Amino acid sequence: MQQELITNWIDMPTYQSNDWTRGNHAAPPPPPSGAQSFAPGLDYKWVPSKCTGRRKALLIGINYFSQRGQLRGCINDVKNMKTFLHERYGYATEDMVILTDDQQNPMSQPTKANILRAMHWLVKDARPDDSLFFHYSGHGGQQKDTDGDEDDGYDETIYPVDFRTAGMIVDDEMHRIMVTPLQPGVRLTAIFDSCHSGSALDLPYLYSTKGVLKEPNLAKEAASGLLGALSAYSKKDLAGVASSLGGFIKKATTGSQADAVAKRTKTSPADVIQWSGSKDVQTSADTFEGGEATGAMSYAFISALKKNPQQSYQELLNSIRVELEGKYAQKPQLSCSHPLDTRTLYVM
Repeated sequence: MQQELITNWIDMPTYQSNDWTRGNHAAPPPPPSGAQSFAPGLDYKWVPSKCTGRRKALLIGINYFSQRGQLRGCINDVKNMKTFLHERYGYATEDMVILTDDQQNPMSQPTKANILRAMHWLVKDARPDDSLFFHYSGHGGQQKDTDGDEDDGYDETIYPVDFRTAGMIVDDEMHRIMVTPLQPGVRLTAIFDSCHSGSALDLPYLYSTKGVLKEPNLAKEAASGLLGALSAYSKKDLAGVASSLGGFIKKATTGSQADAVAKRTKTSPADVIQWSGSKDVQTSADTFEGGEATGAMSYAFISALKKNPQQSYQELLNSIRVELEGKYAQKPQLSCSHPLDTRTLYVM
């Protein structure tokens, strides 16, 4: 097993070692090195992570046992992600915090207090070139935005196991805890396998499958969201179809203003990447793959990278969508804390 781990880890692309550097210039080029300007003439810079430093992971899976809206695959998602990170990327089990609602230890339960405490642990003492990993599989929702950084007027939320008494965790708070403190050159990869998760970490640069920066198109998003709610195929939307419809009332006249606020307040010189299971207006499926209950996004992310670890950001986004194509209506999203050349090699 140890030999297999070492072999698999070496085979994964790194900052210095990949197909492009071996002479295959049809492969994605390596990430840039050193501080990167946002645009010519701008002093603000971000620093890519080499992902060669310490590796830490926080994995959260909530099935909500004996609660209304119980799910089936979220704990399996965490188990599969833990194995994948350990065997393929060299994350040590002692550097992972696992919060699932099948554990007996009260400190390992995914309560709001434990999740917030673990988020602080994840980013504590992070240094340039560290690679941090956050994975959440569970219910997601929306609530009224109060600071004007959301195109649709709604913040995204995640549901701790005790959300009925402790409340939800809002995207602004997750950004404040896990993104704002990070130094330039620290990588945080975040995966949200939950409903309405497109901007769950409030990263202001959203990219299309063509690799270009997406601008707000509120009328189109509203129509897409309405159809997604009416189909009601997913069980992960705890609020249900009726309450979901409220999230699709767009404020088209304030969309560009919200986008500007988000870029001004949520941009970061750290290297933060988010993969989400759906657009903000969509639900995410709790389903079965290979005879096992799983979240569609968690399954697709692992499957796509196992099939081909040598992919660019753009290629990986398309590969994840291909894994779900024809089976699920949700559209996984890629967002970033800074402008991103999506043609470069994805490393982690």
